[in-house]
Amino acid sequence: MKNTKVWIIIAGLAGFTGVAIGAFGAHGLKNIVSPESMEIYKTGVMYHLIHAVAILAIAISGNTKFFKSALFFLIGIILFSFSLYLYAITQVTGFAIITPFGGVSFLREILR
Repeated sequence: MKNTKVWIIIAGLAGFTGVAIGAFGAHGLKNIVSPESMEIYKTGVMYHLIHAVAILAIAISGNTKFFKSALFFLIGIILFSFSLYLYAITQVTGFAIITPFGGVSFLREILR
């Protein structure tokens, strides 16, 4: 995907879902999950939103050489944040096993 407009839309969707999921956690899970699980959930939201902003910055720059990084940030959001959301809600450890793969995706350009 080398289209700036597509990446701006993806960044917007990532930001929207991050805010929606954060609001759901703050209002819908507060009395359902343990405080420890809530912290795990909040970590997922924080990384989700930070990387949504990073994707937006890359998209706005229009520099196509950074679009590959945006892709890995998006993969990181999906693997890291969503695995934390699922783990915090279900306590199924299989979801926690996925989390490091998302972390590596966030760090991919540094590790390269």
